[in-house]
Amino acid sequence: MAGTDGALGEALGAVYVQKAFPPAAKARALTMVRNLEAALKTDLTVLNWMGDATRKQAIVKLDAFLNKIGYPDKWRDYSLLKIDRGPYFSNAMRAANFEVNRELKKIGKPVDRTEWGMTPPTVNAYYNSHMNEIVFPAGILQPPFFHPKADDAVNYGGMGAVIGHEMTHGFDDQGRQFDAAGNLRDWWSPESAAKFKERSQAVVQQYSEYEPIQGAHINGELTLGENIADIGGVKLAYAALHKALDKNPQAREQKIDGFTPEQRFFLGWAQVWHANQREDDLRLRLNTDPHSPTHYRCNGPISNMPEFAKAFNLPDKCPMMRPADKRVKIW
Repeated sequence: MAGTDGALGEALGAVYVQKAFPPAAKARALTMVRNLEAALKTDLTVLNWMGDATRKQAIVKLDAFLNKIGYPDKWRDYSLLKIDRGPYFSNAMRAANFEVNRELKKIGKPVDRTEWGMTPPTVNAYYNSHMNEIVFPAGILQPPFFHPKADDAVNYGGMGAVIGHEMTHGFDDQGRQFDAAGNLRDWWSPESAAKFKERSQAVVQQYSEYEPIQGAHINGELTLGENIADIGGVKLAYAALHKALDKNPQAREQKIDGFTPEQRFFLGWAQVWHANQREDDLRLRLNTDPHSPTHYRCNGPISNMPEFAKAFNLPDKCPMMRPADKRVKIW
């Protein structure tokens, strides 16, 4: 399947989408994206550490985001690629040649902003700083991240936080260096940049304190961008959920399985981080992976959120919460 996805990803994707991603699912995902963007715009408007000139440019960048959801508007043409029942090697070589020729034909032509960097069945998402785009393939728009028939609270806790994560990448330690058009340009005032770096250092400090294996800590510098995106993503998703609930007051009071919408949101967030990992792999990733281990991706961001403590009525000085004077807030 991996070979097919690599060589014929959009052809495979067309079949996958037809079977697993109906138009209603795409429409609901798009609504979530718009609510997340509205939440981020509101956040940018009230940030007390960002200067007005930088704030204005940040909103321009947000408004310029290109959203790609589910699958491309135009499917790739594979008519020049021959695939038959002969040897796998021959098919693989023809597919490699097809891809090389496809790339060579781009020379001298304008950049195709409609092109996708992932295939539709891929369980992943990304922010592309050069294009200022956020991309969510149909593959990730399924449980546990998203279900078109699930209630908003669970979907915003899962997929909403992923959407917020990718949006926040546009304003993390690396993404913030690019402007609305994807150019590498410093659009920050010195004062706002200094305050951002001060808050970023607090994120480095928080995650560097975590010790997944005795004697082996998370590298807070290596994981900074992903940690900023995790913290910002879940915060923005929570705000976006409340924008959705404001339009449906009945849902705000609805309990499901005994849980309030706020509780279901955080349960949805936790659910996407279920994982089993061998210690050798964990040790390797602590040295090489820009993402924190899943346990800390789950608990690290919410330890900064008083909304989490309120949702579950946690006592003061609860071990799951950071002290109030050490809680991180950038976006």
